[in-house]
Amino acid sequence: MRRRAANEVALALLAGTAAALTSPAQGQPALPAEVPTVVALDELAVEGLGRGAPRLEPQGGVTVGYLGKATRTATKTPTPLLDTPQSVSVITREQILDQGFQSIGEATRYVPGVIQAQGEGNRDELIIRGQRSNADFFVNGIRDDVQYYRDLYNIQRIEVLKGPNAMIFGRGGGGGVVNRVLKEADGVAVREIVAQGGQFANKRVAVDVGDRLSDNVFFRMNGVFEDTATYRDFVDIRRYGVNPTMTFLIGPQTTLKLSYEYFHDDRTTDRGIPSQFGRPYRYRDNTSTFFGNPFLSQTYVNAHIATAQLDHVFENGVVMRSQSRFADYNKFYQNVFPGGAVNAAGTAVSLSAYNSQTDRTNYFNQTDFTYQFLTGPVKHTLLGGFELGYQEGLSLRETGFFATPGAPQSLVVNPLAPVSRVGVTFRNIASDANSRYDLGLAAAYVQDQIELNEYVQLIGGLRFDHFDFAATDRRTNVTNARIDDLVSPRAGIVVKPLPNLAFYTSYSVSYLPSSGDQFSALTPGLVIAEPEKFENTEVGVKYDVSPVLQITGALFNLDRSNQRLADPNRPGFFLTSGQTNTQGAEIGANGYVTNWWSIAGGYAFTDARITNRLSDTILPGNYVGLVPLNSFTLWNKFDIDPRFSVGVGFINQSHSFATSDNTVRLPSYSRFDMGLFYNISENARAQVNIENLFDRRYIVTAHNNNNILPGAPRTVRAQIVVRW
Repeated sequence: MRRRAANEVALALLAGTAAALTSPAQGQPALPAEVPTVVALDELAVEGLGRGAPRLEPQGGVTVGYLGKATRTATKTPTPLLDTPQSVSVITREQILDQGFQSIGEATRYVPGVIQAQGEGNRDELIIRGQRSNADFFVNGIRDDVQYYRDLYNIQRIEVLKGPNAMIFGRGGGGGVVNRVLKEADGVAVREIVAQGGQFANKRVAVDVGDRLSDNVFFRMNGVFEDTATYRDFVDIRRYGVNPTMTFLIGPQTTLKLSYEYFHDDRTTDRGIPSQFGRPYRYRDNTSTFFGNPFLSQTYVNAHIATAQLDHVFENGVVMRSQSRFADYNKFYQNVFPGGAVNAAGTAVSLSAYNSQTDRTNYFNQTDFTYQFLTGPVKHTLLGGFELGYQEGLSLRETGFFATPGAPQSLVVNPLAPVSRVGVTFRNIASDANSRYDLGLAAAYVQDQIELNEYVQLIGGLRFDHFDFAATDRRTNVTNARIDDLVSPRAGIVVKPLPNLAFYTSYSVSYLPSSGDQFSALTPGLVIAEPEKFENTEVGVKYDVSPVLQITGALFNLDRSNQRLADPNRPGFFLTSGQTNTQGAEIGANGYVTNWWSIAGGYAFTDARITNRLSDTILPGNYVGLVPLNSFTLWNKFDIDPRFSVGVGFINQSHSFATSDNTVRLPSYSRFDMGLFYNISENARAQVNIENLFDRRYIVTAHNNNNILPGAPRTVRAQIVVRW
């Protein structure tokens, strides 16, 4: 009975529907009266699999320890990852807690093929399969594309989907996307407090409280407050957020879920150190040194995000899911930073300054219909749906002028004393953005997952996007507009010679409109520029060594074309002949090796090259910036006894270049992390996390040749997790 109940709960969550039983047991999730039987999860319901129990999660998720077993994100239908013809890495809630990380950049460090970029010290920015983006972030499958630092206090898991993903997510996503899955009210009583403190005056507390208000109404509240300094001089962070959610079981076949989040992040903008002689400037001596004016460098965001999700199962078996989201972002950053390299004598480096305001309001609706049927012995899972969206906002950039004779746009300082207190005035000049913009989006898609027999599965899909963008220069009142109609296909095949072994191949295409990741402005040159195209071919294997350990491998070829380079004969216009090619191999491992040893990590070989000139210095044969040829990561957790555990992490990354001109080389590095865990009681756990255990000096990432970020020295943080 207990095993059957666990399977029913899993199927209910995978289907994304819930409904009240006649008398639901207190503390148990409510189940639908009828849900489609999509996958068999009997093995997950077996008790005593290692020390982990199957976790049945929102948005079709099933996880065990560090292993993700199923999700609906990659296909918009509840599908085991074993049957998904794509490389997908899942960072589970247990892994996030064990590693003690609090940001997207930190949490993805142990995902093969994902590299953290600096993001100018004001935003999340990742490089996935050689493609750099600050906009390919999603929440429960809906776009969250403003440039800011996200927190993980209300996150159940993070999903990294690699390769072009336009069929599911729309524009962009050329190298992959990052999807955060929110915690939600599921009717299970939860009381959790996570308190953290440590070096650099670190102070943080997160609260998670939820329960049933009645048999048909569930409530949950997540909140966080953090106030901390960092290993970088003058750099402080203060952030807080609150996220209440509610679930209403309207009827046996209908569920309504509501969520609202307010999040604020306020910190010092830090763009790191400059270079000299083609390498980071004395980085072993400048781990903490701030270059610029920290008193005039700050960034903040205020985000209001409200979501409503309606799930319904029709009498004919069609499952509908409709999500609507309103999101309003107020983002500002200002920085005084290294604008050039240190001179050969080591006596001078120039500083530059600017600020940027990005206000944006998003309105999205995604509605999907899923239906399962048979044509003879062949099983189909048919998906059809549409997405409607409207985004509007302001993009305003102001250049900084230093309070020195002539009000120059740069200030020379001594690199041995690079902190400036010189005043700066900011004003909007002709080369700066100053526009209001709006984007209308209408998309339709269809997909069929075909199970020919127990050995062969096919997937094919097509998405049409109508992208209507206009931007008005507020100084001249001139409006430029462009319409793109984009068709993005997806195809894949899965061959399973054994129930726990799958070989797959896939092909997918994505497009990035000429207005770019952030579509904040549209010049006459961009109006006539064709969208960039990403075309990916991939083959791979997934092997469930046991129900709680999966090993994956993938080989891929990703071509990016129509990249823009300046037209030498027409200033302000572009030639769309730039191209890059990324070829690579990835190996991943997640789960329980034994009942006392958990792992998460893998190896990535990524050869990302320029194949057609992008500028006078970015030439064919150059390596794409910030992409190491080899990277290896592995996090281990060893359960010594029922109370005490030890975590050991290792990160190794070969050298890379700060930009694609390959003039500044970032050295290779290796780093060890450690965690110590002690179960004080059934309801409380204490842990200590040590980042960079052996206190190595290294470069973690960069934004360009002269904005280079040193890695953190040895950093110790303690954490208490209390549940009751």
